Amino acid sequence: MVNRRVFVGSAALWALGSHASLSAAIRPLSQDVLQTWYGLSLELTRHTATFSPPVASRTFAYLGIIAFEAVASGGGALQSLVGQLPGLKPLRLRNVNAKYDEANVLHGALQAGIRQFYAHTGPAGQRALKAVGQKLDAELAVGLSATRLKRSRSYGEALANQVLEWSRSDGGADVANMGFPSGYKPADKPGSWKPTSVIRMQQAPLLPEWGHNRTFVVASGATCSLPPPPAYSEDKTSEFYKQALEVYDAVKKLTPEQRLIARFWADDPMLSPTPPGHWMFIALDILKAKNAGIEDQVDLMARLGMAVSDAFVACWKSKFEYDLLRPVTYIKRNIDKTWEPILITPPFPEYPSGHSAQSGAAAAVLTQFFGENFSYEDKTHVREKLPVRAYISFWDAANEAGISRLYGGIHFRAGVERGIDQGRCVGAAVNAMKTRRTV
Repeated sequence: MVNRRVFVGSAALWALGSHASLSAAIRPLSQDVLQTWYGLSLELTRHTATFSPPVASRTFAYLGIIAFEAVASGGGALQSLVGQLPGLKPLRLRNVNAKYDEANVLHGALQAGIRQFYAHTGPAGQRALKAVGQKLDAELAVGLSATRLKRSRSYGEALANQVLEWSRSDGGADVANMGFPSGYKPADKPGSWKPTSVIRMQQAPLLPEWGHNRTFVVASGATCSLPPPPAYSEDKTSEFYKQALEVYDAVKKLTPEQRLIARFWADDPMLSPTPPGHWMFIALDILKAKNAGIEDQVDLMARLGMAVSDAFVACWKSKFEYDLLRPVTYIKRNIDKTWEPILITPPFPEYPSGHSAQSGAAAAVLTQFFGENFSYEDKTHVREKLPVRAYISFWDAANEAGISRLYGGIHFRAGVERGIDQGRCVGAAVNAMKTRRTV
């Protein structure tokens, strides 16, 4: 069980680590504000029960848009996303005759957004939210008049509230019963998804309607659709049986490295910042190491958030269109009734892999932003005592994230490879967005 008192302190300190070394007399920069609030959001994601991967991805998308619009509203090179995102109405403009402090505008915006999206986090999370907010409030007030301070924070909060109001109409705002619909009856076809958990709530699949949510960049969840998986068959000469046998054999013969890969990318809810949070951590770590400017930081985080969110909507649309059973169900039925995967099988249909879809989308966005063959180290799970992993490119990491699900025994190869393809499609659409003003 998590020690909630320790969580409050560690969450606040970890989130504030981005500018902990600054002198108390020096106000944090906008980059520090961004890194601090995102750091806390990743920690709250880890400790908020309703934050399944699709829900987390949606949150990161809206936080990215809020941060982007807060910075873009101050002029500079960024172009507002209004007009590119469906249903997003023109946002409040600044008073051209008044002065604003950019770090406080961003602080007001992100604080309002995070308070809203994590409103249902537990008491420990609420205390961490309060602690981080109060510390930033004090540090960002240094050297500013009360009038300018209030104007800046109020504007940021008002802008965030406009985005939050828009968010409530996308189909994903209300998650009842932890996302598991009561009264759901799984199909009775041999190849259809069957519950893999004994938990009563999980006799229904997670968020079966998520694929119908409003998307940010792709036209709908069906935009990056997939061909069907290999035809279900119990014939030992069939492609489906061969793919199941591959999973069965892989798990029985895992090397230590493959086992580590499965664990590194597991990113289970409540035990990690979730799969989309994993990619957020990677992006934030690289941006911080490169000392990237605030416009680059919000540009990337907005794109990345929308990419993983749209990827989950597209993936969930395909999952419930094809409604395919998990490897453990098939293998126990047709190959070995004693077999078990090494990872916990998620409670929803198999095809395609959500890890693969969102990793493909993330890799596409990060590759365009940082370039091909950008090597980096992934430190996401250092706190969990897992080793740092090095990658020669974002596609190297995305492909490893995908195959980790086969090593874990919870996805077939087709679900992995076509999930990557689906994510690549979503990422290409996000990369085509215009976020910079034409010179």
